[in-house]
Amino acid sequence: MQELQRIALEAAAAEGAQRIHSLRLRLGRLCGVDPDALRFAFEVVMADEVAAGARLELELVPTLCRCGPCGAPFEPEDVILACPRCGSLAAEVLAGRELELIALEVS
Repeated sequence: MQELQRIALEAAAAEGAQRIHSLRLRLGRLCGVDPDALRFAFEVVMADEVAAGARLELELVPTLCRCGPCGAPFEPEDVILACPRCGSLAAEVLAGRELELIALEVS
């Protein structure tokens, strides 16, 4: 969270902004971050004058895989990435690991 704060403050300073109004993050299901814990940490870490009261907007990205053996695309039911078509566990993760700052609203 402190890295997000650093990036946001640097970006705001580079734009000559006096205030950060919102941050938008893309958060994949497999990235290992709990959205509720992230929201709580955001409020604590972003209490800085420039970012006080800023909103955190989360874009949750579902997990998308492709089976290695049969090539079928699928969205796994849980953390076990088993292909529903052939049952193989040899899947390539195409989406769901994202943890990206995608927008910053400043003034």
